Amino acid sequence: MAGPPVFLSSLLNRYNPSIEQSTPFVTLTFAQSLDAKIAGKGGKQLILSGKESMVMTHWMRTMHDGILIGIGTALNDDPQLNTRHLPPKDPDPSVNDHNNSYNLPRPMILDTKLRLNPHCKLLKNYAAGEGRRPWLICAEPSQTSERTEWLTRRNTLEKAGARMVVLETGHDTEGYLPISLVLQTVYKLGIRSVMVEGGAQVIRSFFSQQNDTLPTRSLVDTAIITIAPIFVGEDGVSYNVETGPFTTFKYASTEIFGQDSVVGLIAA
Repeated sequence: MAGPPVFLSSLLNRYNPSIEQSTPFVTLTFAQSLDAKIAGKGGKQLILSGKESMVMTHWMRTMHDGILIGIGTALNDDPQLNTRHLPPKDPDPSVNDHNNSYNLPRPMILDTKLRLNPHCKLLKNYAAGEGRRPWLICAEPSQTSERTEWLTRRNTLEKAGARMVVLETGHDTEGYLPISLVLQTVYKLGIRSVMVEGGAQVIRSFFSQQNDTLPTRSLVDTAIITIAPIFVGEDGVSYNVETGPFTTFKYASTEIFGQDSVVGLIAA
């Protein structure tokens, strides 16, 4: 059995940071049950990954410049998005904190209406010097009546430490941020590789929205899916992917980590 770095490198070695592009290399990853559920009733967090596959996910984080989630995941899970499950690089605890000097990806949250809790773990960790500054990717409201409340929330979150990344173009017709524009924007800010961790709406958006720069190409370069050997049932939340001709993938490899199967797919 290959260890996490070897397994992940075999899937991510197509990424070449020296090649100029207009969008980052994108790895979409999530854990699901055997019946394709990724969360509990109402989006409640489910711990699907076992210890071994969770360590694999933390290794994967070290291999990306940024890590992207939706506001639903941020509110429901209050994640830290760090590498705390990895072994220390140096056995002397006096020279290493819990992050152990591994590369930490930039936390990025798709938060159209700036609903992030200013007391969340991401902002607390940043204030304590234990995490990177989170970016909130948003767009100014199209309705004048919503602008005052939006600006108040922006001021509160900026005081708590968040950086606003305001898209130059507003929402699409359904009120969601256009993913292709999100990727172009963060690329201009220096993000060359992005690990997308969900939740359901974000997964659907990456699979269903079109790549503006390469219309026949998926927005996702690599998909790494952890399958836990459990059934959640009909109350669980699924990602319900609707794929098109631009979301074609081919099988790359499968690895077993503990009780979980991890499947790697690459864009065809």
